[in-house]
Amino acid sequence: MNAVTNIEALALQTNEVDELGSLLAQIAELTARADAIKDGMKDEATLPGGQKVFEGAFFKATHSESNRSVVDWKALVKSCGISADKVAEFTKTTAVFSIKVTSR
Repeated sequence: MNAVTNIEALALQTNEVDELGSLLAQIAELTARADAIKDGMKDEATLPGGQKVFEGAFFKATHSESNRSVVDWKALVKSCGISADKVAEFTKTTAVFSIKVTSR
Protein backbone atom coordinates (compact mmCIF):
# COMPACT_ATOMS: atom_id res chain seq x y z
CA MET A 1 0.00 0.00 0.00
CA ASN A 2 1.20 3.49 -0.68
CA ALA A 3 0.95 6.35 1.80
CA VAL A 4 -2.24 7.80 0.27
CA THR A 5 -4.01 4.45 0.42
CA ASN A 6 -3.02 4.02 4.07
CA ILE A 7 -4.44 7.46 4.91
CA GLU A 8 -7.65 6.72 3.03
CA ALA A 9 -8.00 3.37 4.79
CA LEU A 10 -7.44 5.03 8.19
CA ALA A 11 -10.02 7.72 7.40
CA LEU A 12 -12.57 5.09 6.36
CA GLN A 13 -11.90 3.04 9.50
CA THR A 14 -12.20 6.12 11.73
CA ASN A 15 -15.48 7.11 10.08
CA GLU A 16 -16.87 3.60 10.55
CA VAL A 17 -15.83 3.53 14.21
CA ASP A 18 -17.45 6.92 14.81
CA GLU A 19 -20.59 5.83 12.97
CA LEU A 20 -20.76 2.62 15.02
CA GLY A 21 -20.33 4.54 18.27
CA SER A 22 -23.02 7.01 17.26
CA LEU A 23 -25.44 4.24 16.27
CA LEU A 24 -24.87 2.39 19.54
CA ALA A 25 -25.49 5.60 21.51
CA GLN A 26 -28.77 6.15 19.63
CA ILE A 27 -29.79 2.54 20.23
CA ALA A 28 -29.09 2.95 23.96
CA GLU A 29 -31.30 6.06 24.09
CA LEU A 30 -34.09 4.37 22.14
CA THR A 31 -33.86 1.23 24.28
CA ALA A 32 -34.12 3.29 27.45
CA ARG A 33 -37.21 5.06 26.10
CA ALA A 34 -38.80 1.76 24.97
CA ASP A 35 -38.09 0.20 28.37
CA ALA A 36 -39.71 3.15 30.15
CA ILE A 37 -42.84 2.79 28.00
CA LYS A 38 -42.97 -0.97 28.62
CA ASP A 39 -42.50 -0.43 32.37
CA GLY A 40 -45.51 1.92 32.39
CA MET A 41 -47.58 -0.66 30.55
CA LYS A 42 -46.47 -3.42 32.94
CA ASP A 43 -47.39 -1.23 35.92
CA GLU A 44 -50.86 -0.66 34.46
CA ALA A 45 -51.35 -4.31 33.48
CA THR A 46 -50.45 -5.66 36.93
CA LEU A 47 -52.99 -3.50 38.75
CA PRO A 48 -56.18 -5.31 39.79
CA GLY A 49 -58.37 -5.07 36.69
CA GLY A 50 -55.57 -3.30 34.84
CA GLN A 51 -55.46 -2.95 31.10
CA LYS A 52 -53.73 -5.89 29.35
CA VAL A 53 -53.97 -4.73 25.73
CA PHE A 54 -52.74 -1.33 24.57
CA GLU A 55 -53.90 -0.07 21.15
CA GLY A 56 -52.18 2.56 19.06
CA ALA A 57 -52.91 3.86 15.57
CA PHE A 58 -50.33 1.50 14.03
CA PHE A 59 -49.40 -1.05 16.69
CA LYS A 60 -50.95 -3.13 19.45
CA ALA A 61 -49.10 -4.22 22.60
CA THR A 62 -50.30 -7.09 24.78
CA HIS A 63 -49.12 -7.81 28.31
CA SER A 64 -48.54 -11.46 29.16
CA GLU A 65 -47.16 -13.05 32.28
CA SER A 66 -45.45 -16.40 32.80
CA ASN A 67 -43.20 -18.14 35.30
CA ARG A 68 -39.64 -19.08 34.46
CA SER A 69 -37.59 -21.69 36.27
CA VAL A 70 -33.80 -21.76 36.24
CA VAL A 71 -31.60 -24.52 37.65
CA ASP A 72 -28.76 -23.37 39.87
CA TRP A 73 -26.21 -25.73 38.33
CA LYS A 74 -23.35 -24.73 40.65
CA ALA A 75 -25.44 -25.52 43.74
CA LEU A 76 -26.66 -28.77 42.18
CA VAL A 77 -23.14 -29.91 41.34
CA LYS A 78 -21.97 -29.06 44.86
CA SER A 79 -24.98 -30.78 46.46
CA CYS A 80 -24.43 -33.97 44.44
CA GLY A 81 -20.68 -33.97 45.04
CA ILE A 82 -19.83 -33.92 41.33
CA SER A 83 -16.13 -33.28 40.73
CA ALA A 84 -14.78 -30.43 38.63
CA ASP A 85 -13.25 -33.01 36.28
CA LYS A 86 -16.68 -34.56 35.67
CA VAL A 87 -18.19 -31.14 35.01
CA ALA A 88 -15.35 -30.36 32.58
CA GLU A 89 -16.08 -33.61 30.75
CA PHE A 90 -19.56 -32.32 29.89
CA THR A 91 -18.61 -28.68 29.29
CA LYS A 92 -18.59 -27.28 25.76
CA THR A 93 -16.42 -24.27 24.91
CA THR A 94 -16.97 -22.06 21.90
CA ALA A 95 -15.14 -18.97 20.69
CA VAL A 96 -16.97 -15.69 21.27
CA PHE A 97 -16.00 -12.48 19.51
CA SER A 98 -17.10 -8.99 20.38
CA ILE A 99 -16.30 -5.37 19.64
CA LYS A 100 -16.51 -2.96 22.54
CA VAL A 101 -17.04 0.69 21.66
CA THR A 102 -16.26 3.51 24.10
CA SER A 103 -16.42 7.27 23.66
CA ARG A 104 -13.28 9.36 23.77
